[in-house]
Amino acid sequence: MSQPERVDPRALRFNAAATSVVLALALVASTPLAIALVALQTVVFAISALVDLRLSPYSLLYSRLVAPRLAPPSELEDARPPRFAQLVGLTFAVVALGGLALGLPAVFLTATALALVAALLNAVVGLCLGCEMYLTARRLTPARG
Repeated sequence: MSQPERVDPRALRFNAAATSVVLALALVASTPLAIALVALQTVVFAISALVDLRLSPYSLLYSRLVAPRLAPPSELEDARPPRFAQLVGLTFAVVALGGLALGLPAVFLTATALALVAALLNAVVGLCLGCEMYLTARRLTPARG
């Protein structure tokens, strides 16, 4: 059995901060710009959740601009919980865009605001709600073997 992918937790906080900025701007922007910002964030969530956390645009920015100025991380984190969290974010972003497509701006605002709150919690205090959901689901799932 192979080792799970490991990631720098500081990169995850940077990604959450960048996500927070994008989603906050989407909530105060005009509708066309808000749609573009949430669509951009949807792509970032999709890359992080479905491809590789390290390939998201925010992770690439972190690895090229921030990480070289820092000491190596003292520890790495299992990538599975944050990837799940990105999948949760992707779900909220798709719901937000779907709400607008269906003429339901309240759905757009609510889903975007909820994703923003989750990203802010991660960026500011290091609480990853999606990660906690993943870990809770793992604890509740019977062990195989």
